[in-house]
Order: sequence, then structure tokens, then C-alpha cells
Amino acid sequence: MTFSEENYLKTIYHLTILTDSGVSTNAIADKMETKASSVTDMLKKLAEKDLVHYKKYQGVSLTDNGRLAAKMIVRKHRLWEVFLVEKLDFAWDEVHDIAEQLEHIKSEKLINKLDDFLGNPTEDPHGDPIPDANGRIIKIEKQLLSELNENQSGVCVGVKDTSSEFLQYLDKLGIALGAEIKVLVKESFDQSLRIAIGTKENAISSKIASNLFVQRS
Repeated sequence: MTFSEENYLKTIYHLTILTDSGVSTNAIADKMETKASSVTDMLKKLAEKDLVHYKKYQGVSLTDNGRLAAKMIVRKHRLWEVFLVEKLDFAWDEVHDIAEQLEHIKSEKLINKLDDFLGNPTEDPHGDPIPDANGRIIKIEKQLLSELNENQSGVCVGVKDTSSEFLQYLDKLGIALGAEIKVLVKESFDQSLRIAIGTKENAISSKIASNLFVQRS
């Protein structure tokens, strides 16, 4: 596959997680910041390679081959993110763009050795699950911080928004994976929260709370 074909497969995979029906060409075009006509051309190529099911006006879904191929791209991306953070001391907001380049390395042997070298991690630095060599994913029970009520606590296990701006903002608040967050006050007016992380208290908006995944503690 070309880099472009891999990028399309990965995009379709991520969009498929958000819907039970087929993914529209417009949704793919918006995500990839390209024209719908360009998406249609690529989908025809992917369909010829038995990587997607595509019918005009009916959306697109991944075939079994396409889903496994997409998971392997995601696997490489997330393993490289772990490597960059744990072994090269990159911050969690710096690794996405670099991993976007490294995910296209073709050597399966290299990726499997990288996986073993890292201790076979099941999550990347943002809390997203890493598929194993067979495409299996270990999922954990989690919910959004915004779903917690007053006096409930949860351990931060992931982020919905992985943009550099959001991750840098979390750093300022002292919020990282593994941090225990307690909801002290939940405002009925706008659902904003006052939270405690250890002895430190902060006020956060409902938008921030809706982009943080926690596991009830």
C-alpha cells in the first residue's frame, strides 16, 4: 500500500469506531481535509484491493482485510509514540506528528521487536489501546470525567482530544495519565467542575471534562 492508502484506511478505521453505519465520503473528506471527489477515487482503489466495501451513496466500511491492515497501522503509530515518550523523553504533546511518519515503516519484524523492547504495552501515552500483532485490543472500562458526580473520583486513563494545545493545557493543570481526580463541585448552570488532584484544586470547563477519560476509583 502507498502512504496515502494507509492514511485513508486509518482514517476510516477511526471514523468507524464512532458509528454503527457506513462512513460517508464527506466525513472522510472533512477528516483528511481533502475533496469528496478525491475520496471517491481512493475508495474505488481500496475496494479493488478488497480493503473496503464501497457503494456510491451508501458509505464505506472496512473489509476484514482492511480492518486488520488499519489496526496494524494504528499499532505501529501507537508503539512509536510509546517509544518516543518512554525512551527518548518526548512530551506527550510532541509525538503524534513524528509517529505519523514512522507508522509507514513496512518491517513487521522491526515493529514486533519494538513491541518486545517496550515490554508489550497495551496503551499509548494518550491512553489509547495498542492492537497486538494479531489485531487484538484489550479494552478497559472508562467514562468521561464530565459523567462523574460531586464527590466521585476517577483515575485519568486517556484523552479524547489529542491535540498539542489540549495536552499542553492539561500539563499546566497537572493532569496526566494516572492522576486521580476528584470532583468537588459540579455547577448545574454550565456543568463546569471544581476538581482536586492531590492537594491542588482547579476549576475546569465542561469542554475539558468531556475530553478526559477516567476509570472510577
